[in-house]
Amino acid sequence: MTEKETNGVMLPIDWQLPEGTISRYANNIVVQHTEHEFILSFFEIQPPLLLGSPEEQTAKLEALGAVRAECVARIIISPSRIQSFIEVLQRNYVNYGAHAQREEGAE
Repeated sequence: MTEKETNGVMLPIDWQLPEGTISRYANNIVVQHTEHEFILSFFEIQPPLLLGSPEEQTAKLEALGAVRAECVARIIISPSRIQSFIEVLQRNYVNYGAHAQREEGAE
């Protein structure tokens, strides 16, 4: 459990994940910023269902013109918090890589 300093007092954080919270898959992300915030938009792109011969599939793809990217979450972070967010992501990615290497060695 981590703590948060508030007016000089360290209080433990009681993390809550409400029942019914929906987890969504995101395979694309768009990062934007303004003068006062970073905006992270997470998208899921599902490939179109293509049936038929290769020629028919190509024709369907050309007729589509675009693939829909559905925004599944949008998070806005202050500039003062974005650095710690990046650091946490980096640490977790390094830990993930180390774990994956251990798993590969165990096989």
